[in-house]
Amino acid sequence: MTLELRSVSREVGGRVHIHPTSLTLNRGTMNVLLGPTLSGKTSLMRLMAGLDAPARGKILWDGKDVTGMRVQDRGVAMVYQQFINYPGLTVYENIASPLRILGRDRAEIDRRVRETADIMRLTPMLMRKPLELSGGQQQRCALARALVKDAGLVLLDEPLANLDYKLREELRVEIPRIFEASGAIFVYATTEPEEALLLGGNTATLWEGRVTQFGATPEVYRKPVAKITALVFSDPPMNFVSCVKEGHRVNFGGLANAPADGAFASVADGRYLAGFRANHIELNKHSGDAVEFDCTVAVTEITGSETFLHIDHGADRWVGLVHGVHDLAPGHKVGVWLDPAHVYLFHADGRLAAPAAYAQTELRGAA
Repeated sequence: MTLELRSVSREVGGRVHIHPTSLTLNRGTMNVLLGPTLSGKTSLMRLMAGLDAPARGKILWDGKDVTGMRVQDRGVAMVYQQFINYPGLTVYENIASPLRILGRDRAEIDRRVRETADIMRLTPMLMRKPLELSGGQQQRCALARALVKDAGLVLLDEPLANLDYKLREELRVEIPRIFEASGAIFVYATTEPEEALLLGGNTATLWEGRVTQFGATPEVYRKPVAKITALVFSDPPMNFVSCVKEGHRVNFGGLANAPADGAFASVADGRYLAGFRANHIELNKHSGDAVEFDCTVAVTEITGSETFLHIDHGADRWVGLVHGVHDLAPGHKVGVWLDPAHVYLFHADGRLAAPAAYAQTELRGAA
């Protein structure tokens, strides 16, 4: 069972929503579409489902061209962030409705409804109407109705966004188990890098209607092929600073310089853009090779056991995620440290020049 997109694109009123895109999704895989709002995630899902027709290109299901096939003739289930339920039916009947349309017998319907309701934590609410449920429970009902269909392609468009934190975390664990048991192709859209990492499988990063990278989730996260992918797959977005490699040294401007080790050792002399994630900024020196940067605090956000530091380094605004409570006032001068092993190098056009040394080590360990 394979879903293949061959150079599909989507235009609305002369405006490009999806640039030519080719993807192959295989049976029994979790595939995450990761990108900010308006990056094209929902548009791409609607093409997969057959709700919209591509301007160009083809969509194939197991090698068969289904580009012009009606959505009701495809084995597709889709759940949106904004849940949709039948208000006049009980939760039981909402979940059972796709099976009744398919003509399944009463015993099978009852068994599958109750199994799905148990997974979705809906068993005590089966005889209630949707309007008697909380928003989170209504979304779970909509999700259960999609999962019970046993569809070959299940499309989940930010399905957990309206749920409370605890339930969202529980379902993030449940969903991979559900898709493994079903053998279907799952496509899950999210704006949250952390959610993509928790779900695993494969990830396609999207930016302004383009898929910038697609592959195994850990590989895309640790080895982004371009600056845009690194931005999309970092929360907060990856920090950047210009640097120059000359011989055995790398200069970041001013007094900040480091040996040309790790990622820097493999590239030619010249100008680059160094990128590093928020959690790799430190307030104390923990590595002998760490480089210190003189910065100014712009905003401090204390989240409990961690602090987000919005800091200015010259014209660059960085965000650091540091452990502990650090109530630093705006304008406070602070020195922050960065281990060069956590630095990615990008060319001026955004292409990856060299991955961070730590990422290379982790990928070898995972292989």
